[in-house]
Amino acid sequence: MSNTSAVSRRSMLSLLSAGIGGASVSGWFPAFAQELAAAKERKRHCILLWMSGGPSQTDTFDLKPDHENGGEFKEIQTNVPGVRFSEHLPRLAEQADKLAILRGMSTKEGDHGRGTYLMRTGYRPMGPLNYPSIGCSIANQLGSGEMSLPTNVCIGAYRSFNQEAFGPGYLGAKFNPLIVGAADVPGSLLGGQQGFAELKVESLERPQRITDARMEKRLKMWSQLQTQFLKSRDTGAPASHNTIYEAAVNLMNSRDAQAFDLTEEPLEVRERYGRSVFGQGCLLARRLVERGVPFIEVSLGTNSGGVGWDTHSNIFEDVRSLSGELDAGWASLMEDLEERGLLESTTIIWMGEFGRTPKINNTGGRDHFPRAWTTVLAGGGIAGGQAYGQTTADGMSVTDGQVSVQDMLATVCEAIGIGGSATNLAPNGRPVPIAEGIPISEVLA
Repeated sequence: MSNTSAVSRRSMLSLLSAGIGGASVSGWFPAFAQELAAAKERKRHCILLWMSGGPSQTDTFDLKPDHENGGEFKEIQTNVPGVRFSEHLPRLAEQADKLAILRGMSTKEGDHGRGTYLMRTGYRPMGPLNYPSIGCSIANQLGSGEMSLPTNVCIGAYRSFNQEAFGPGYLGAKFNPLIVGAADVPGSLLGGQQGFAELKVESLERPQRITDARMEKRLKMWSQLQTQFLKSRDTGAPASHNTIYEAAVNLMNSRDAQAFDLTEEPLEVRERYGRSVFGQGCLLARRLVERGVPFIEVSLGTNSGGVGWDTHSNIFEDVRSLSGELDAGWASLMEDLEERGLLESTTIIWMGEFGRTPKINNTGGRDHFPRAWTTVLAGGGIAGGQAYGQTTADGMSVTDGQVSVQDMLATVCEAIGIGGSATNLAPNGRPVPIAEGIPISEVLA
């Protein structure tokens, strides 16, 4: 067996039989976070808050209260003079000094699948090259081979619009995200203990019917067979499978696997984040940042019977509920990261695949609208306390500060310290830009 030959199967089995997370380490992690924050070479992190279905900018961060397109929601003043949000985002309004609201986003992909691919990779879905998601690209740049935890964790993802937009593309299986609580069937993660959303890493614990001795025999047999098999098949699918398997064994053997046990957190903390997939996902994101994971994604919209923000009808009731989840989870995440000294080294992206029409349709909803909409950047490397860009009074067009997805992603790359011109290597050895855009200097700290 290759790298896993050094793994102590006894210790792994003891850990599993005791139940991962059986021993609390909550006492030393705050101290660890403070040490990490004070380190001379501070680790950088990025969190993507993915709004599956396309969030309505007109009902969140770019309201039009004096126009017929404005709808039912009222504006509230944030802690930044002149910057106003929806009334249903009161806690985020108190964090506006840390947010840069990009109100001039403009793309040309109004289809869920194509828009998802564009926003998550920076490229249109065309040609022979399958591009990596932004999470896989950043994990490639910031990740360390010394970590037992994966470098890219995807929480509560709804991937049915475009599976490839969540994958590593040409980077290969090594950079596949660890999927926690896949929500490809909306509503499937509800009903956990005490009413909290159920977020689990699949197959992290062995079935109860498998004894320690039996598990050890299985691993020994796997080691022997795999070593022989890979002697003549050390590339392609066999090598990819082996990479994934070894990573799984490594994680099972690590005390860092306790990061996924949210029952270690006090009940009042879990309540503050919210019981939803998104709320508990934000709490898990904080725990993973504390342990040095460079990229974490949390999806919002997977509690609903539909697909989150895809509100073609009944928009005000649905967005009111979604905003409540967003406000609790996101605000709590930033509060806790700041308290631990980790917010200034953690860049946060809020976005979906497109926005929604300012004009309300005949069924009380808003339809797909990529021409003029909003994304938000926050935290490390971002000059918060501003709304960058402006749309017309009716919200139909960008009048100032138009932003492409390439410019936005290049800004993210600059903010996290890898540079706006950072590249990945394609299989033929050609460097491919992560984002073929220009960083927005006004948005960078």
